[in-house]
Amino acid sequence: MSGSDPAEARREAPVAFFRERFGVDARTVERALGVALERRVDASDLYFEYGVQDAVVLEEGIVKSGERHVEQGVGVRVQTGERQGYAHSDEITVESLELAATTARAISESRAAPSRVAVQARGAGRDLYPVATAPSEVPVASKVKLLGEMDAYARSRDARVKQVMASVVSQHQHVLIATHDGQLVGDVRPLVRLNIQVIAADGNHREVGYQGTGGRYEMARLFDPEVWKPLVEDAVRIALLNLDAVPCPAGSMDVVLGPGWPGILLHEAIGHGLEGDFNRKKTSAFSDRLGQRVAAPGVTVVDDGTIPERRGSLNVDDEGTPTQRTVLIEDGVLVGYLQDKLNARLMGMEPTGNGRRESYAHLPMPRMTNTFMLAGPDDPAEILRSVERGLYAVSFGGGQVDITSGKFVFSANEAYRIENGRLGAPVKGATLIGNGPDVLTRVTRIGNDLKLDLGVGSCGKDGQSVPVGVGLPTLRIDGLTVGGTET
Repeated sequence: MSGSDPAEARREAPVAFFRERFGVDARTVERALGVALERRVDASDLYFEYGVQDAVVLEEGIVKSGERHVEQGVGVRVQTGERQGYAHSDEITVESLELAATTARAISESRAAPSRVAVQARGAGRDLYPVATAPSEVPVASKVKLLGEMDAYARSRDARVKQVMASVVSQHQHVLIATHDGQLVGDVRPLVRLNIQVIAADGNHREVGYQGTGGRYEMARLFDPEVWKPLVEDAVRIALLNLDAVPCPAGSMDVVLGPGWPGILLHEAIGHGLEGDFNRKKTSAFSDRLGQRVAAPGVTVVDDGTIPERRGSLNVDDEGTPTQRTVLIEDGVLVGYLQDKLNARLMGMEPTGNGRRESYAHLPMPRMTNTFMLAGPDDPAEILRSVERGLYAVSFGGGQVDITSGKFVFSANEAYRIENGRLGAPVKGATLIGNGPDVLTRVTRIGNDLKLDLGVGSCGKDGQSVPVGVGLPTLRIDGLTVGGTET
């Protein structure tokens, strides 16, 4: 309509999309919910999804693979007490909806006494990622050209660069969520990611460097040389740096974490333990500790799903709840958990907009969005100078965490010795070993340089993967166990 608000039109787009493509309107939704609610239940919802995902991978100057697939379907959930019945179908029809609703209701062992619901369609209420062109609409030839330019640029940086692999991945997802309390809300979610991996060799010695970026924004941004060239340069730098790295010493030492991506340690070692399901079941190291000191003074940790264009951000979560900024730890004191609707109801708390799922074929559960520690008062350079002997960890690779105990092991893929307050040689084979709750109490300096990661994080839980963001200021942790390869 002429003169209408473009943002409002985008917010209303998912409702119109499912109506026009699949004939899903308010009456269809009410009918399916009516089947689910033919017996008394505590909650019920429908989750519709239609997404186009594609990826192009360039290796050794040629297109190694290219794929595009469509994921569509609907999931129906019925809750009675703690019990959840869930059924899904990759067909979005009235018949498949009613069959799924009947199945979910039977699994939930719902009680007698029917309920009825009338849904009211509404937009998401905000627009954190206003994308005009869907990533799937960008020509494949343009993506191949970009990857070829990245390959050539990486090789031009240093003769020791022997192999290059670059990829661009995108997703454009429509979701529609209908709930037993009458909500009908949708979202249109773009997601792009650009990756570069470089292998450098010096004789028979080979090392790898990796970098990437992404978020919920126009893919055109990735085509800007000011975006992709620094990624390539950093990947080459890390590969060459590791060629000269020395074995990492082992033992208990003071560790300084760099800003940004090292927040993955915070995400894994602490963030999961603050999710509502683990605390309701009392399997988290943070169970029953609200109001207690769990970290050093000055440590404030938040989860914020409302940051525009971030990889972990959402207008609404996968249960239709608006995302929010949730303070989890404030000045060292535990003040909150991350909640979906089920665990919030059972714990007598409010949902925090953290109900997330991988797809229509999965149940939602409490998950992080963008999780980070707030900045402190200290100058990062002074933090380094304050360490006589230790380790400076800039980036991490893989890791393992036990949610119940909080114990973790993380490997660093870029780290340096600290000697007499100065950066020393780069090291390889460094692993950080500790306990999440204990590590928080060992924080002694917090930098004023909070930085979020570049937008490449993915989080796994119970077999489901969702995009997330992490962040951290420069941080000093005293007496952390470091595993090394120095003999």
